Amino acid sequence: QVQLVESGGGLVQPGGSLRLSCAASLSIFSIYTMAWYRQAPGKQRELVATITSGGSTNYADSVKGRFTISRDNAKKTVYLQMNSLKPEDTAVYYCNSYRVGADYWGQGTQVTVSS
Repeated sequence: QVQLVESGGGLVQPGGSLRLSCAASLSIFSIYTMAWYRQAPGKQRELVATITSGGSTNYADSVKGRFTISRDNAKKTVYLQMNSLKPEDTAVYYCNSYRVGADYWGQGTQVTVSS
């Protein structure tokens, strides 16, 4: 059974930083596109950032220049470095792994940006 386990969420003041991690139990982690999504209260889940098996990255306009997605294939882990956090970044952040025929989600980790 595939598991994605997120960690690193918490409460941070505006302007602060957090690093989220997602450890995957995928047998061949390196072939998956990995992504971070988030869902704020009362809003739809939205894509935050993706990283392909080849290392290409893509970001939502709202986080460009502030967030960085990366992966360590040896550790089967994807990261989301979040800097200059804003109150509007408050959400539950979800890890996702995708390839044709397979789509897995983590349970989510709460990020709250508040003074």
